[in-house]
Amino acid sequence: MTSEPPTSVQRDGRRHVVVVGGGMVAQRFVEALRARDTAGEWRVSLFAEEPRKPYDRVGLTRYFEVRDAEELTLGDPALWDDPLVDLHRDCKVVAIDREARTVTDRLGTVHPYDELVLATGSNAARPPIPGNELPGVFVYRTIDDVAELRGWVEAKREANKVTTRGGVVDKPVRGAVIGGGLLGLEAAGALKALGAQATVIEFGTHLMGVQVDLGGGQALKRLINDKGIAVRVETATKEMKPHRRTGHVGRMDFADGGRLDVDVVVMATGVRPRDELAREAGLPIGERGGAVVDLTCRTEDPHVWAIGEVACIEGRCLGLVAPGNTMAEVVVDRLLCGDAEFPGADTATKLKLSGVDVASFGDAHGRTEDCIEIVWADPTAGVYKKLVMSDDARTLLGGVFVGDAAPYASLRPMLGAELPGDPAAFLLPEGGGAPDLELPDEANVCSCNNVSAGTIRGAVTDHDCTSVGDVKSCTRAGTTCGACLPLVKKITETEMTKAGIEVSSALCEHFELSRAQLFDAARVAGLHSFSEIIERFGVRAEPSASPGRGSADGRDPAGLASSLLSRGSADGRDPAGLASSLLSRGSADGRDPAGLASSLLSRGCDICKPVVGSILASLGNGHILSGEQAALQDTNDHMLANMQKDGTYSVVPRMPGGEVTPEGLIVVGQVAKDFGLYTKITGGQRIDMFGARVEQLPEIWKRLVDAGFESGHAYGKSLRTVKSCVGSTWCRYGVQDSVGMAVELELRYRGLRSPHKLKMGVSGCARECAEARGKDVGVIATDKGWNVYVGGNGGQTPKHAQLLAEDLASDEMLRAIDRFLMLYIRTADRLQRTAPWVEEYEGGLDAIREVILADSLGIADDLDAAMAAHVEGYEDEWKAVLEDPEKLARFGSFVNAPTTPDPALAYVAERGQKRPATPEEIAAGPDGPVDPSLTGPVLVAGSTLEVRA
Repeated sequence: MTSEPPTSVQRDGRRHVVVVGGGMVAQRFVEALRARDTAGEWRVSLFAEEPRKPYDRVGLTRYFEVRDAEELTLGDPALWDDPLVDLHRDCKVVAIDREARTVTDRLGTVHPYDELVLATGSNAARPPIPGNELPGVFVYRTIDDVAELRGWVEAKREANKVTTRGGVVDKPVRGAVIGGGLLGLEAAGALKALGAQATVIEFGTHLMGVQVDLGGGQALKRLINDKGIAVRVETATKEMKPHRRTGHVGRMDFADGGRLDVDVVVMATGVRPRDELAREAGLPIGERGGAVVDLTCRTEDPHVWAIGEVACIEGRCLGLVAPGNTMAEVVVDRLLCGDAEFPGADTATKLKLSGVDVASFGDAHGRTEDCIEIVWADPTAGVYKKLVMSDDARTLLGGVFVGDAAPYASLRPMLGAELPGDPAAFLLPEGGGAPDLELPDEANVCSCNNVSAGTIRGAVTDHDCTSVGDVKSCTRAGTTCGACLPLVKKITETEMTKAGIEVSSALCEHFELSRAQLFDAARVAGLHSFSEIIERFGVRAEPSASPGRGSADGRDPAGLASSLLSRGSADGRDPAGLASSLLSRGSADGRDPAGLASSLLSRGCDICKPVVGSILASLGNGHILSGEQAALQDTNDHMLANMQKDGTYSVVPRMPGGEVTPEGLIVVGQVAKDFGLYTKITGGQRIDMFGARVEQLPEIWKRLVDAGFESGHAYGKSLRTVKSCVGSTWCRYGVQDSVGMAVELELRYRGLRSPHKLKMGVSGCARECAEARGKDVGVIATDKGWNVYVGGNGGQTPKHAQLLAEDLASDEMLRAIDRFLMLYIRTADRLQRTAPWVEEYEGGLDAIREVILADSLGIADDLDAAMAAHVEGYEDEWKAVLEDPEKLARFGSFVNAPTTPDPALAYVAERGQKRPATPEEIAAGPDGPVDPSLTGPVLVAGSTLEVRA
């Protein structure tokens, strides 16, 4: 088999490669080819049988959470807009003509190729059990499979409702999964997530028999049982029988004489390569299926390649995405005249089932001659860990981890290498004395994308990557399943340190502490102002050599007894809000008695001042415009409204849960009409009024407050909205009162200051009309209570929220959200949304879940108390300003003309409302769009005031 690429050229001067199949490996091939073919020598056409772009089959179970196929789409969507890439969806290839080098699609269209890549994957196996075609029997392979499964379970749940004298009784949907491997356990977890009962039927002696040994399988069974999933091992299904009334699957009979009544069955007994095209084209087929290829992934035909599960390489087909991606890279390299060969399969696996930690790699069963096994087990904790070592206990040959897979990420890349020290130390709980591992450059860190430790190090040293995000973008490490991210982070930071690049968590030049550290420091020390915090924890500059000029007593050598650090004071001596102190602090040698050598530091900066302001607000230090806190706020917080492009502000009154009375709507409409405001309904089910001038804000607030409204905090890094559907009170599908719960949540968390804005949603049923899974905290009603999702957001980088807990009672749900929000507020970085915080939190969502639900850190009572204090101490920020003349004095258009409108404001009419005029429209002159009532001489002060000693 030659490695020379073909010499034929298409009409456009480029060679053409056709990819048959639209799965993960096919997507990787196209992505890799376009990334490496910088000269544009190849045009690629991908033919997908499914009507959608390639998606993440590894994360298929996540579809039950997101319910949107687009959320599973792989890679950058721009790939399919590339002019050298043609994606043919819903276009199955039905024939290959090797002699003519063409393929024919299901529509009869013939497509020529220079090179053909088969990436047809595999089909879910259906064992020949009588009854396997009955309605209600499913496989678990594609999005369509899981969508049909979800619809079936939901329909059965409705059908199982029985009306009795005591009311409606919900009979549980009884589900079973045939097959106790990776896919079977994920399918069982999916059934539980859908509210069905689940029983796993495994023919072998234990679960995940391919990946873990008997001891690990027994520990895994206990963990699965704890999730409410029943397990039957060493059980063969003899027959599936229909229900006499419905004809749907209704019973499973076992070979041992047992039986199980069921409403739904999922078959997850493995896969079979889809090699029918290769067979019909006359290509050699492996003993157990698959197109036979050599180490270059080329078939017997020099112009036909096979990658992924359809390829029979070294005598077997590999059902994992990592070796498939490696094959894709090999073929790309060969097409570009390289000499790459398949290096062998990385069969490491990690179970993706919430609350169940399982991983294995290498020779997990200890089949290597003369190997030794080191086992650490704690049955009461559900933990089983094993390392397989060479006979001298030095070289790592494999491992199994059940219940605690923390060592997996660092040990898997060491496969085949010598471990330092006693290998048993790596199995002990954290802190047990395991030595740090220095991975060799060739160690494979990310098996999904074939990224070595050396590649990650090179991203830091050669490509100027200085964060995990940079490294992910540069190398693709951690972008598929994410299991390697802890190790990627460790290597990145270690390499940065070696290269002399500071790995700093400092907030800014004024604070060496991170935001989380500064929050705890201020909380524990009981500090209540920026002055106290920067004095205690700020960075001190070198003292100056001369005191300079200043006051007679030497306490103010710079002559600035009251600097312009903050607006406003509590004692009324500064009604204009333009003076406070320079946070004077002296030096030990007396050369800088007031500490003004570091005056610039003590002023803070645009980074630390808003952060400290937010911390102080989160700790309940009164109104954000009181005293020194006022100068810490950014523009929006300072004016308790959002500044718009023309310098005016928008006003958003709170409407908890999106609920508002007709009388309230009339008030809002009349206010908008009286003040000439542009109105719009927001995505958070609120009414936004635009165009309010600064001097109008208090008048608008008063009208709204008098009518029972309060600040909606649309301007703050705080809770913005709690969106809701109408729920069970009106909707025929609703199962809980979503509006009532949304109102309760919004009134509970209103005014809660946090590192970034917070949005919530409450849906009254699984139809998810409130889009709760796109929120920082989402609540979805179930028949048994509430499911809580966390870590979602829209915006520039949208994320779907992940399931934190399910079927919680209302009080349990509130307690879980209380703790989640307080933990986030205390530990997140500056301006970090909940989604990246959850991802970067040590241990991820699983660790957060343990803190919140199991009090693993022993801080639950403290978090509860903090939230109780917030709820107790809440005050409406608009009303507080209206009741305080000093704060009210801030809201003037000009210092010397506080009630005079800004003459620069100009508007034009559009769709029955006003909008800011463009520069071209303003240039139309006095007879143009400028409102004549806004003209007149006004003295405007400059941005700088002269200060004399």
